[in-house]
Amino acid sequence: MMNIGEKAPEILGINEKGEEILLSNYKGKKVVLYFYPKDNTSGCTAEACSLRDNYSALKEQGCEVIGVSIDSATSHQKFIEKNELPFTLIADTDKRLVEAMGVWGEKSMYGRKYMGTFRTTFLINEEGIIEKVFLPKEIKTKTHGEQLLKAIQ
Repeated sequence: MMNIGEKAPEILGINEKGEEILLSNYKGKKVVLYFYPKDNTSGCTAEACSLRDNYSALKEQGCEVIGVSIDSATSHQKFIEKNELPFTLIADTDKRLVEAMGVWGEKSMYGRKYMGTFRTTFLINEEGIIEKVFLPKEIKTKTHGEQLLKAIQ
């Protein structure tokens, strides 16, 4: 997993509109780069809605929010529409970003092992350096927006 002090990748991926998203597009802003397992699941929806509800406050702190999962752009469009999300979602269908950031690996549910995305959030500073990492056990999906605001202030 990428660590505090490391430079985040420049190419983040393709968003729900088919646009290439570069870290340099956000120069001068902090970036909340959050990885989640799947669109329209209970935990991921709770997390996205918490970030949505705190989006204005995060913007006031100079942050931009970018979500990432391996779902398709079409799935992301529906997820954004259904939950009125004001931020972009990267469709990392080739798993390039989840692997580069070290958040893709073996998971286990009900004794079944499978490959998936670890729910992780990276707070990236204005120069593209990782400032803070929220690990899966630290993230509270229903209040993740508030968690981020506390970490920034």
